[in-house]
Amino acid sequence: MSEIAKFVNNGSASITPAMAEKILHHLPQWKLEFTQINAPKFPHLVDQLEFLADAAEDAVEGAYKDLPYAAIAQALFALIYAHKKMGIIPESILELGRADDSSVVRAVLIQNEKAFAIYAGTQGISWQMITSQP
Repeated sequence: MSEIAKFVNNGSASITPAMAEKILHHLPQWKLEFTQINAPKFPHLVDQLEFLADAAEDAVEGAYKDLPYAAIAQALFALIYAHKKMGIIPESILELGRADDSSVVRAVLIQNEKAFAIYAGTQGISWQMITSQP
């Protein structure tokens, strides 16, 4: 397991259902914030963040009940991580400032690929468009 996957797993272990409910209220604002990300080296990042936000929102609200809680917690962890302005690599470092965000998001997508691919299919979203690539 990669160090990033371990980081995601450790971080997501602290996400409780009560925290998920609180985070749910911030998702509309965070989704808008994510659309403003300018990361040409990570062209899928915005779509991946939006996908994780939608999946987490649907799962926490009960609109989609087949996503394992571990996947929900990891998605929420990735969203929190991307929302914070401080990360492993500061956003202010040109061209690389979103590399850590992309790595965290990709770790979540890869670890939960089957569950998220099924969710994407139920939503009419092409999994290939979301992709687990940078």
